[in-house]
Amino acid sequence: MLLQFNLYQLRQFGLIGYPLGHSFSVPYFTSKFSREKVDSEYKNYPLEDISQFESLVKDEPHLRGLNVTVPYKQSIIPYLDALSRTARTIKAVNTINFCRRDGRLALIGHNTDVHGFKRSLQEHLQKHHTKALVLGTGGSSRAVTYVLKELGIEYTPVSRNRGEDRVTYDDLREDTVAQCPLIINTTPLGMHPGVDGFPDIPYNGIRPGHLLFDLVYNPEKTRFLAMGEEKGAHIVNGYDMLVYQAESSWEFWNRE
Repeated sequence: MLLQFNLYQLRQFGLIGYPLGHSFSVPYFTSKFSREKVDSEYKNYPLEDISQFESLVKDEPHLRGLNVTVPYKQSIIPYLDALSRTARTIKAVNTINFCRRDGRLALIGHNTDVHGFKRSLQEHLQKHHTKALVLGTGGSSRAVTYVLKELGIEYTPVSRNRGEDRVTYDDLREDTVAQCPLIINTTPLGMHPGVDGFPDIPYNGIRPGHLLFDLVYNPEKTRFLAMGEEKGAHIVNGYDMLVYQAESSWEFWNRE
């Protein structure tokens, strides 16, 4: 998407996705800009359909960068001019850099979920966490499995739908869960306002040596994490991951 651009630039950033009622990003970046005295603004841009993206770019000429959340981490790709190597490999984008050169605009897609998840996970990993169940197979799961491959952790994706490279929730047994001491929820189950939701796995297979990681951060303790904690598992929510990926996005947006 190459556009002519000749206007004086204000530093405008934002988040696209749908819905965006309880976004982490707006309060985080608003606080960051105030604390660091950065003359910028961060806004939510809820798009009911990804086809509205082109109009957003045309209507907001001061945009310097966007974050991307569900359900558009994959469907945004055809609207971009280039992808970083990581984004291209995992076929998912959560950060867009608006590169303006010689009066023209190029949109570059990155994936900072990889950095955020890896840094947060490594703070809690132990030597026995060598096998994982990855709950969900959407855009966020691609960043998770990319990191697990990098770390040499064997993993099994779990989905509602059967496939060659995954199992279904119905396939899971208590002994399967017991043999996978790392369980990562990449689905939105349990996220506010649907706080009663949780992945349907055999929680009786969870042991004190388990690490349960939920990419959801609101509420702070989802039912998935609470049920794991009851079995003695160590639990981690997605807040630190979001902080790390947000700071990584900021670095991309400020590169010349």
